[in-house]
Amino acid sequence: MASDGSPKPPLRGSEPPDASITSGALARRLGISPTTLRSWDQRYSLGPARRRRGHHRRWSPQDVAMVEDMCSLTASGVSPAEAARSAKERAHAAPQGQGTRPVLASSATAAGTSGKAGSRGSSGLPFGAVRAECRGLARAALRLESVAIQEQLNAFVQEHGVVAAWEELMMPTLHAVGRKWESSGDRYVEVEHLLSWHVSTALRNAQLLLGPGETRKGGSPVLLACVPGEQHTLPLEAVHAALLQRGRPVRMLGAAVPAEALIAAVLRTGPAAVVLWSQTRSLASTPLALHLLGMGWGVNGARQQAALVLAGPGWRGARIEGAVQPQGLREAIALLAPES
Repeated sequence: MASDGSPKPPLRGSEPPDASITSGALARRLGISPTTLRSWDQRYSLGPARRRRGHHRRWSPQDVAMVEDMCSLTASGVSPAEAARSAKERAHAAPQGQGTRPVLASSATAAGTSGKAGSRGSSGLPFGAVRAECRGLARAALRLESVAIQEQLNAFVQEHGVVAAWEELMMPTLHAVGRKWESSGDRYVEVEHLLSWHVSTALRNAQLLLGPGETRKGGSPVLLACVPGEQHTLPLEAVHAALLQRGRPVRMLGAAVPAEALIAAVLRTGPAAVVLWSQTRSLASTPLALHLLGMGWGVNGARQQAALVLAGPGWRGARIEGAVQPQGLREAIALLAPES
């Protein structure tokens, strides 16, 4: 109220909570394009319930809730057609004056969409034969929907474990986003960065999501490091999470570890194995690998050495006698932490 008792005028730009909004405002709120809204309206009749000829379309709170439901369902892997049907059914079933409650479907049972899918879906990303959950994750990533991305990643890790999450969900979606970036003139960089951040978060939280593995007592740790100059750490983070799930002691040194620092860490920790990651061939250092193979520590007569695991596409074609080069995360974990 104003000082004279009259109602205060509304603040500029403010609207009552039940006010309708334009398509542009709704698209910005949801992180999708107005074209997508028009497409959903034309294909699935998922548009404003009330329209006025000659005016911009206005979306009521009930309309908005229905589209939010649509976004949540497609982000969880449900096909757009099925998501639209479910969103409209819930909107019609909701009490008058209330919107629908967005429901994220289970990563494995999202309206029957588990299993493999075709080559390119409504996400617009170049997929091969992948799980339907990859498409849901891609849709959420393209919309920059942080909450949906993390929920899907966490749910998949909890349901299937780290190795399956990396091989069947994280890596295929990251590769598809990367190919989209490369073919789009540096567009979608923000999508790859956001997705990578949340993949890293899910991997680092895997122990919390799955519960701590039973640590093997008395065992020497596995030492994880990127070669000097290498900044790509996500694959090593997947190794780290999978080893912890198996209860294997592990030490993560991370990106671009200088050779001197890596050698010092080997001498200080006495690891059972060193995993050396290289994404690109130009950074894969054969002299460093040979030095690590020749290192030993301990008293004379009881010298110890670490097994050397060369991981990543940068080592392809390298012939380093005594080193092991696993093909993928599953094989690496079988070597480093075999199940008893």
